[in-house]
Amino acid sequence: MSERFFPDSMPPPLADATTLPWWEAASEHRLVVQRCTACEHTRHPPAPVCPQCRSAEADWKELSGLGEVYTYTTVHRPIAGEQELPFLIAVIALEDSGGLRMISNLVSVSPDDVSIGMPVELVWEDMSDDLAMPRFRPRRG
Repeated sequence: MSERFFPDSMPPPLADATTLPWWEAASEHRLVVQRCTACEHTRHPPAPVCPQCRSAEADWKELSGLGEVYTYTTVHRPIAGEQELPFLIAVIALEDSGGLRMISNLVSVSPDDVSIGMPVELVWEDMSDDLAMPRFRPRRG
């Protein structure tokens, strides 16, 4: 199991036919984004149709897990019991993604030490044997 950042009382995400391949890759600690096979536009979150060309054909592109903080907020009210406060929610500009941004949590950093443009790297939080959540921490040298 990976390091835990959030309590077990956090509600689990829901998967559907469109998002299931994303969650399956996440359970293997692989960060992927959907890529349209017609125009190569990338998208996240997964969607059944490309917003660029309206094609329903897509595959999955694996990313490095590197990025930078685009923006963030510090949360001071819990959304689950036993949650440590404060915690950070950030929009991460993902490298090698075609310009995509992902909402996630920043971990292993004090709110006072976060800045826009801060380089970050992916770290996985295993919530169960088949559910892993992507989090981001400051990039280590």
